Amino acid sequence: MFVRAINSIDHFNRTLGHAVAWLALAMVLLQFAVVVLRYVFAVGYVPMQEAVWHLHGLLFLLGAGYTLLSDGHVRVDLIYREASPAYKARTDLAGCLFFVLPVCILTLYVSWDYVLRAIYDIESGIWVLESSPEFGGLPLVWAYKAVIWVFAVTLGLQALSMAGKAASFLWGRAATYPPGHAEGSGRT
Repeated sequence: MFVRAINSIDHFNRTLGHAVAWLALAMVLLQFAVVVLRYVFAVGYVPMQEAVWHLHGLLFLLGAGYTLLSDGHVRVDLIYREASPAYKARTDLAGCLFFVLPVCILTLYVSWDYVLRAIYDIESGIWVLESSPEFGGLPLVWAYKAVIWVFAVTLGLQALSMAGKAASFLWGRAATYPPGHAEGSGRT
């Protein structure tokens, strides 16, 4: 069951990461259109400009779990690169438990009211469903803000998966560390 949970988390974040990668292309094409409209035709279109900002945020927020899965995050590799598998496993386990997971929990805690107020006003019992303050802006600002929660959950789940793989190796239940692509990780 433990291995199935890890593989499910990895599969989910890999699928989400591959889907989110297309947002980069959409963002570039949209930004190109914004520039052409503005500087060639002297036309500004607020929804397109806001969409570029939103796509940029979505790309990073929704791709964070995949980045951790594929070992694409920033790290100082001076020691880690040449370290033993046991050292790598201990480092990854500690990093996930003492840094990544607390940041995900703190993100959920700090953003809770911020996101909730964009969706629903508890005091008056009215659905807010916040939209852009700009005339003609995008109506789904509340959904964009809710992605903060998705970020914290997907990154937190991937940190649990990574910690589980490291613990499995340290407890002698896995033969190699870091796990290869065949074992469900995005690392190659």
